Amino acid sequence: DSLRLDAKGMDIKNISLVKNGKNIPLKYKYEDSLSLAINLDKVYRNNESYTIYIDYTSKPNLLKAKGSAAINDAKGLYFINPDGKDKDKPTQIWTQGETESSSAWFPTIDKPEQKTTDEISMTVPAKYVTLSNGRLASQKTNKDGTRTDTWKMELPHSPYLFMMAVGDFKVYHDKWRNKPVDYYMEPKYAPYAKEIFGGTPEIIEFYSKTLGIDYPWNKYAQIVVRDYVSGAMENTTATLHGEFLNTTHRQLLDAYYDFGHQTIAHELFHQWFGDYVTAESWSNLTVNESFADFSEAIWAEHKYGKDAADAHNYEGMLSYLQDPEAASKDLVRFHYDDREDVFDNVTYQKGGCILYMLRNYLGDAAFYKGLNIYLKTNAFKNGEAQQLRLALEEASGRDLNWFFNQW
Repeated sequence: DSLRLDAKGMDIKNISLVKNGKNIPLKYKYEDSLSLAINLDKVYRNNESYTIYIDYTSKPNLLKAKGSAAINDAKGLYFINPDGKDKDKPTQIWTQGETESSSAWFPTIDKPEQKTTDEISMTVPAKYVTLSNGRLASQKTNKDGTRTDTWKMELPHSPYLFMMAVGDFKVYHDKWRNKPVDYYMEPKYAPYAKEIFGGTPEIIEFYSKTLGIDYPWNKYAQIVVRDYVSGAMENTTATLHGEFLNTTHRQLLDAYYDFGHQTIAHELFHQWFGDYVTAESWSNLTVNESFADFSEAIWAEHKYGKDAADAHNYEGMLSYLQDPEAASKDLVRFHYDDREDVFDNVTYQKGGCILYMLRNYLGDAAFYKGLNIYLKTNAFKNGEAQQLRLALEEASGRDLNWFFNQW
């Protein structure tokens, strides 16, 4: 008989039930400006569907929200140099959903265990390029000098992975097999797009073969933005990178397997571990982030040799060991003061090292077969550490309770 939606700091103008093409207004409460309590017209069973219409204005710039060590702000939607006053900075719009900031720009159930398709329309000055999840379904030129782009995401994913970006970007078109692989760069850095991101199709191929599951989405885009609040974000089909990837040919000459290349590999692996199968809760973030960290090492091993992978793992281990507070934290944390606290060197670096160790213990064949079972069993759904254990036990025929309990 009721629906609760996360909606942070919005002006709500109308909430209605759509029935037979008509909008029937509903009563709602929005006392804390954080969540909407909507009274429905009747009791709905779990096999019945209904459609809600919400007319609202979001005001992310006015939102007072704090982020974490990994993500230093939580406004959800960002306007960069909106009035063009800063001559050295382009005008851009971009979003950051993780952990629960998507509800700063659209009402939703802002939890990682939710999965849904989406359709996002953006009306922007015609000179700008847009990007969002899924495919560009339509572009309509308007009489007032604007253009409306509609992007459709036809496979379910979690609300924190919804994204949009707008700005003056040049797009370099690459491909993997027959799927588009695109790189969105500021015009100044566009000539180096292939040099920066050109290894992406090769990494997609390596991950697809290693996991036994071909890249599961319709496209893969990467975009580099200004003033980003974190390193990068694995939005489904559309990864967003910070400006450290705005580099030139000269800077790239001795880049080797630097932070930028590691990040490209890391965010790409999330398209399987994080997007295709998503952590059931932030407590289980290890099944997203430990795997993305682990992927940096296996790509290094494949591309640059075992020494490069060992060096990467050694650095990760040191970053964990140098933090005296880290030793008391579990990989799966059901008790935390703030969900942002789990984005740390335990979930990332320590978790990556543990997975590397588990792979050595089980051997490649059993380990990767287990990952394949985990991904197939939980495809477009959610996963947690125990499901990973069960999948690895099925693949290897061994009991792994002792390992999971220990680590």
